[in-house]
Amino acid sequence: MTRTLQLIPVSASFWQQVASAFLEKANKNAIAQATAKRMQADLFAPADESTTNSRIVHDYAHLRVVVPTFEHAQVFLKALQQAIGTHFIPPRILTMFAWTGQQAPLAVNVSGDSQRLMSLYGELRQHEWLKKLFGARSNTDLLPLAQTLLNLSDELTQVWLPKVLDANGTISPEKMVDTWQQALAQLPLPVQKMVSDESQLVWTLWQGQLDQHDHNVQLLQKMLVIAAQAEEELFWISPTMPNAMEEAFLQAYKRTVHVMSIDWNAKALPRQVLSAWPRITGEPTDEKLSSRSTDSNSVSPEFCWSRLRLCDAASLEDEAVQAAQTIIEWLQAGKQEIAVIAQDRVVSRRLRALLERAGVFVADETGWKLSTTRAAAGVASWFDVVATRADSLVLLDFLKSPFLSVFESDLIATDGKVLAEADKADLVMEIELVLRRHNVVGAWDAVLSALETHPAARQWIAKIARLAHSYGASASASRRNLKDWTSLSLQTFEELGLLGNLQSDIAGAQLIQMLQALASECESITLQFNFSEWRAFIQLQMENTAFKFSHHDQRVLMLPLNGARLRRFDAVYLIGGDARHLPSKPQETLFFTNAVRRECGLVSREERQLQQLRDFAEVLLTNDEVVLSWQSQNNGELNAVSPWIEQINLDLARRGEPQLHLKKQELTARHLSYTPVAQPLPTAAELLPQTLSASGLSSLIACPYQFFASRMLKLAALDELNDMPEKRDYGDWLHAILKNYHDHLTQHQIALQADRVSILRDISATWFKRVLKHSPAALGYSMRWEKVIPAYVDWANQREADGWQYIFGEVWAEQKLSWGEGEILLRGRLDRIDQRLLDNGDQELAVLDYKTKNKRSLDKRVKSFEDHQLAFYGLLLPVIPSENKNDEKQYLDPVDTANYVALELEKDKTGDVEAGNYQQWKNELKKTIETNMHAIQRGHALPANGVESACQYCEMRGLCRKGAW
Repeated sequence: MTRTLQLIPVSASFWQQVASAFLEKANKNAIAQATAKRMQADLFAPADESTTNSRIVHDYAHLRVVVPTFEHAQVFLKALQQAIGTHFIPPRILTMFAWTGQQAPLAVNVSGDSQRLMSLYGELRQHEWLKKLFGARSNTDLLPLAQTLLNLSDELTQVWLPKVLDANGTISPEKMVDTWQQALAQLPLPVQKMVSDESQLVWTLWQGQLDQHDHNVQLLQKMLVIAAQAEEELFWISPTMPNAMEEAFLQAYKRTVHVMSIDWNAKALPRQVLSAWPRITGEPTDEKLSSRSTDSNSVSPEFCWSRLRLCDAASLEDEAVQAAQTIIEWLQAGKQEIAVIAQDRVVSRRLRALLERAGVFVADETGWKLSTTRAAAGVASWFDVVATRADSLVLLDFLKSPFLSVFESDLIATDGKVLAEADKADLVMEIELVLRRHNVVGAWDAVLSALETHPAARQWIAKIARLAHSYGASASASRRNLKDWTSLSLQTFEELGLLGNLQSDIAGAQLIQMLQALASECESITLQFNFSEWRAFIQLQMENTAFKFSHHDQRVLMLPLNGARLRRFDAVYLIGGDARHLPSKPQETLFFTNAVRRECGLVSREERQLQQLRDFAEVLLTNDEVVLSWQSQNNGELNAVSPWIEQINLDLARRGEPQLHLKKQELTARHLSYTPVAQPLPTAAELLPQTLSASGLSSLIACPYQFFASRMLKLAALDELNDMPEKRDYGDWLHAILKNYHDHLTQHQIALQADRVSILRDISATWFKRVLKHSPAALGYSMRWEKVIPAYVDWANQREADGWQYIFGEVWAEQKLSWGEGEILLRGRLDRIDQRLLDNGDQELAVLDYKTKNKRSLDKRVKSFEDHQLAFYGLLLPVIPSENKNDEKQYLDPVDTANYVALELEKDKTGDVEAGNYQQWKNELKKTIETNMHAIQRGHALPANGVESACQYCEMRGLCRKGAW
């Protein structure tokens, strides 16, 4: 086997030089072979056309060319066309992956990546010492460990596999052991002692994993079969030198091999590049200088740093906008091949969105993960619902997924009655309002209980709950093999309506294909896994699977830095040129120090960074216009540019030349007409509410616009779901407890001398026991109320001793208020009604309102007329409770007095605060309500004139836009 190596300097004309070298070798060999054939036939015969004319020179079908990707094949063919200038028969050009794919499959099946992963994970989870060694809190924490071990095993295979094959191409266990021992023997003695248990684990795993089912083993075997049967001269074109497996293939190739690659020697590089980045050659600096000095005839390629422009952005958005503006101007200037190198993936996604908004669609080669798609988010949210057992926020997120459907059959009762229309949006909103109103934070029983009065929504959620229960009542229950888990998930997706919607989506279809492929790959695995393991496995698979989509617009191409190898563009924009992203940091692994990796033949950290530097240099040497941007500030701190850029500027400064050009793009100016924002002054006589509550009245007094938006337009923010009890919950609990307590005293006619403290404590304990079952965090409120009970009983007993008797608790009250041409119904719920007999035989009624505040703050509240709640209640007629809802309403007389009752201690006591001048206060409030309601009915404006204390927490602040006018 004859082998030649030709290194070609990297430049814009790289492929033209490759084509010239190819033609030179191909034509020379073709003429030599034809001449030899003619001479063997007749030395004195005249040369015929078959040996001299262009037909032989331009027929290259007998040659084989291997390139890294099919994009390079197109570039190579274009370069050949330019070099030949006429029609020709091209060589057979393909990638190594495609070449091996054309071979017949071997007798042994290849183990899929998922099969290898879960088989290894099944072994790892059996060893408790592994969990302790790596701090795993659960079995699923070992899944990323298994993935890391497999990746390292594959690295070792790619480097050492050619060394452990015998003459028949099969794995030799003896050679495996010898190879490992030889690698360790090359390490210094201190480093040998540092080879830890983790490295021994990787070696043991590699030794056990490497068999005929391994993908790399079969790949090399196919390559060696191709090499042994070779009948064509081979041209191997690559930006890097062959790796161990490729080297074994080229060594075994039976015909002549020509290797063409990039020349990174000092002689081939421009002096400016070599001066700025002396380590780029991978040689000692002294040798580079010696090579330069001894070769006086060498001419340095022409190069100027002016082709590189820098752009320092102020923020993420600014960097994306600068990039979008630059690319749009390039397109307008006629550039048709623009590359975006995505070092910062976050900014790149934002740039892509901005370009698509401008009608420029980006062809993406960066390999976005399937886990970043909406389809993956929909599947992940379903698994979250199952895992959290219907956490309310998680459930609502799943219900809002665009891939979830509601079928008409889901809304038909057992008796055939249609419960509602199959309108998903309305159902989801109905469910969300109910859950937020009742503050249901999770659990299927609680969710279904809250939806008891909403049959359609309840039936739909009941179906989802049934499907969720099919995965197992707990994370450790219902163990299945991977094939069964896949079948169950696909069946569940179909019943939920997810399957059809996913298949109609590009990413969703790929996700379904991934699940179906997993079922096929893992069919032979009989190990059982629980739901947590299945969920972690699917999430890892979605993270490891690239999302593929078709590219129609090829003008702007987004690709990683190594994707630009041996490719030339009209212009290049590199995003993320700061020190954090350029060079990109390698992912740290738990195994193998850098020294061990180097001696074992694995790629070291220095080699990775050197290759990245060469990739970056290749972009600059190949393309005439390159822009590099970065964010100069990150969270208020200075964010340095890439050290490679700093090296260039330092070298330029040392030679007295101007530094790299730093310029931001001028953004396209847009002149918008400005309409001043005026204070809103709405009028809506036709929206005058039919009822008015105390809180509605407070809203009107605080700000008429707030009343307009919340009570007339009926706009309101959704209630927050909170698993921590709030003070309003505490107040609701005390209202219920005190009603039960006073109803109990009245019903059983318990005397003042009885142990009422124990009675109230028993009722409170019963109530809080139920509360604590669903919200353990309420324990603090329970203890808080426990301290108040004795003081409250003392106050209540004293009030009863003064002649006041409890009548009703938690009763509705109402009163119709009329004026000339209109009326409104005042309504409210009263905490408590008391009565007492006066000396003249008349009865006096009082309304009491419980407040979880101390007496001093309530006294201040009444004296400052902070609100009109007590006076409002005085305008109402309490409705006498009746067990029969069909009975006609019976009313009490209006109350004569009103009190706030403090339910917080102050000097170990509690008490009440009575409203002064109550009758006058009621009359004035009645007149105020009539005046304001009449004004609204007549079309008076409702201005946003609230004071700052009212506006600070107002939910309507975003509507009135106070501060903008």
